[in-house]
Amino acid sequence: MTGKQTMSKGKVNALLGIVFGDEGKGKVVDVLAPQYDIVARFAGGPNAGHTIMFEGRKFVLRSIPSGIFYKDRLNVIGNGCVIAPDLFMQEAKELEQAGYDLKGRLHISLKAHLILPTHRVLDKAYEAAKGKNKVGTTGKGIGPTYSDKASRTGLRVGDILDRFEEKYARLKARHEQILSDLHYTEYDITEEEKVWLEGIRYMREYTLADTETELNKALAEGKNILAEGAQGTMLDIDHGTYPFVSSSNTVSGGVCTGLGVPPSSIGEVFGIFKAYSTRVGSGPFPVELFDDTGNKIREIGHEFGAVTGRNRRCGWLDLVALRYAIMINGVTQLFMMKGDVLDTFDTIRICVAYEKDGVRTETMPYDCEGWNPVYVDMPGWKADLTGMVSADQFPSRFSDYISYIEKEMGVPITIVSVGPDREQTISR
Repeated sequence: MTGKQTMSKGKVNALLGIVFGDEGKGKVVDVLAPQYDIVARFAGGPNAGHTIMFEGRKFVLRSIPSGIFYKDRLNVIGNGCVIAPDLFMQEAKELEQAGYDLKGRLHISLKAHLILPTHRVLDKAYEAAKGKNKVGTTGKGIGPTYSDKASRTGLRVGDILDRFEEKYARLKARHEQILSDLHYTEYDITEEEKVWLEGIRYMREYTLADTETELNKALAEGKNILAEGAQGTMLDIDHGTYPFVSSSNTVSGGVCTGLGVPPSSIGEVFGIFKAYSTRVGSGPFPVELFDDTGNKIREIGHEFGAVTGRNRRCGWLDLVALRYAIMINGVTQLFMMKGDVLDTFDTIRICVAYEKDGVRTETMPYDCEGWNPVYVDMPGWKADLTGMVSADQFPSRFSDYISYIEKEMGVPITIVSVGPDREQTISR
């Protein structure tokens, strides 16, 4: 695949989910990776599953960048990420068993924070304490780990190289005291902790480095970097549907803080979205469908979490959220995924505005609760897209759908996905 992706030497191009995540970032990174020297993840942790399918095989990557399948590419887990050593070890060993040797090709930032077993217990305890106001976390310990980072009490990857046992015991004791104060004492991490400590020993076999220095050196040498995002803009801790958000900055600004690269190094910003909308967990979702149409989209699109297995809430495409995300991120190109999921629908709806109490808005409101979608309808294309290999083969109604989105958003759609395999990725 060639396409129109601008290759700027010495630049960082960012690939971001720009609505609620789960768009298929892993697949696109896998397709684009041959054009880059380095693929780097800048935010999030094992709560984000990036699914890649090729040659009849399926891989779900949680912490490891999706460029790992190309043996001559360097992959980096940046300082903005959080890592669970036990889950990292499991993921890495599965890849090794599949024939992908990671050591030497995967560098981990010394400044990335570690997810402890007690972080996962805290995650469950905090969620239980919220009663009916649950955020719907994955229970992976992500939020408590970022909380420790912000309170300056966390453990970082670099800590496993110096007085680790002492530092670990101190933070574990702090967590146990918090859990006692919450009267959350029915837990046992004995076996989990054994595997976790094995993961610590396993991580020491990797290159643990000042990755911000490595990346800036690579930029100075004219090398190009693809920054792989996690989750989506509407889950950003600052700009998402707070408090129903992730714990990190998932927007383009997070590339700079999460990798240690300057704003001047950012080149293209690729915004990836689905031809419809999905959301996992709690929080406002104005376009959500509670009828047979929503169920049909879920079934055809296999909309179940790659990591959690949870049902994704489904709805029509939301241009209010998409427009906001494009603005926040400075998106220069759009990639539309899963167009084939809508192949059989007679009518395709697009949300162009929200309404509440007689007020209509096309911009994202501070509080999305209670807003109702305003739709325009377009005729469905009623054709099987999955076997198409060129945009010239697209039915006119599908091309009209793409053109309508481009016109409304003011950004070109340069990649369209028509199936799960890396070969079903078409440039325009």
